[in-house]
Amino acid sequence: MKEEPKRLIFGATPIILLLILPLICVGVDFFWGNTIHFDRWTQYFSSSETDFSRRVSGTVEEPESLEFLLSRLVRGEDRINLEVTGFACDKAVHSVVCVANQPVRIDTSNMTVYVSSDGILEQETVVRPYARQEDVLKVITPVHILNGNTTPPACLYNHNVPAVIFSSGTTGNIFHEMNEIIIPLFITSKQFQSRVLFILEDYKPSFMSKYGKVMSHLSAYEVMNPAANRSVHCFPGSVVGLKYHDNLALNSSDIPGGHSMREFRHFLRESYDLRFRHVSQIKRPRLMLLSRRNTRRFLNEDEMVAMMEELGFQVIVVARSKIISNLNKFSQLINSCSVLVGAHGAGLTNELFLPSGAVMVQVELLGTEWPSTTYYGSTARAMGVHYLRYKIDPEESTLLKLYGRNHSVITDPGSLFRNGGYRAARTVFLDQQNVRINLVRFRDTLVEALSLVTDSDF
Repeated sequence: MKEEPKRLIFGATPIILLLILPLICVGVDFFWGNTIHFDRWTQYFSSSETDFSRRVSGTVEEPESLEFLLSRLVRGEDRINLEVTGFACDKAVHSVVCVANQPVRIDTSNMTVYVSSDGILEQETVVRPYARQEDVLKVITPVHILNGNTTPPACLYNHNVPAVIFSSGTTGNIFHEMNEIIIPLFITSKQFQSRVLFILEDYKPSFMSKYGKVMSHLSAYEVMNPAANRSVHCFPGSVVGLKYHDNLALNSSDIPGGHSMREFRHFLRESYDLRFRHVSQIKRPRLMLLSRRNTRRFLNEDEMVAMMEELGFQVIVVARSKIISNLNKFSQLINSCSVLVGAHGAGLTNELFLPSGAVMVQVELLGTEWPSTTYYGSTARAMGVHYLRYKIDPEESTLLKLYGRNHSVITDPGSLFRNGGYRAARTVFLDQQNVRINLVRFRDTLVEALSLVTDSDF
């Protein structure tokens, strides 16, 4: 009989602990943590048990206001103008991004955005909604923004999220698609946490088929094709144009701030549901060789493959454009590889899908030193992929026979850029050049690549 109270007390102990646990958590956070505002303090006492546990663990945060998120896309005087007038444009070296933080009406029949600003005479701003303004592409449809005392047409559809207007531009080249559309779209819209509606100018079904998964991970709403819509929509705010940082790059200090190449690659992994996060998860080292069929071909490709297999690689040779263009499947294939090998060209953009710790080997042809490093070498390093550069000798290039050893194309490739410009250089170094790899030299590069992905010594 005397032990009964002890059993009662002992049995009630877990219940008591559960009741006081929230107070303990709050107390620790309140007295020894960072300062807690009152509204956050009251959140600990939510009626929802699930919400409570998430808030204590810090996995749920209150969403930032739309006005604040839009303001992150401009800085300095532009931000002041946005706060005062409700409209401002960030005009950088490459990109133009115009932001409205108040209700707008968008007429998709003529792609006109109406921004009402009291006390301001009507002003018109014309924007080509493409990230790199210097790329003069005829396919870009301009957007007209009318700001000030203007009379907009009647609204037919209402939306409770802001609109982001951009153009799909020219498609078919994965470098330009990633560099000038997908990465800038991520930079511009990721902060809205899917609460944004995309209006895709120059809409192409092929583009949506290729990047639909990216779109659906940046927006919870169906992408609007203005050519098929042709009506008037009301939005609480808008963004026209996409922010561009650099070649296949994200700069964490640039507008809107905080984004990195590693974060973008993680986003791609989630979007395409890629299996491998790190190269150590791949049991047998697998190498993908990007085989070109027109220019910049490997003339001794069969011998290269034989050497790769001799070293212990499982080799996948990819040449068909149909495989590469189906990004939903090709991204999975790339992600299953330890090493990617290819001559300088757009195909190396697929390094974005490699697992962390993998190796990208770029065969640097004559006259491609700067773009090789700028476009693909720097990108690889920024996202946690090893980069190995195989710089060919003149004897490995077909240009030696074509121009002769003493020609400036061989002795001073940079002179062609300086004197003839990009077009002249492209004609020679990209359109006329093939390569016969020195297998002895190249073997050393592959051995190093194998060592990096297997931690083996040779």
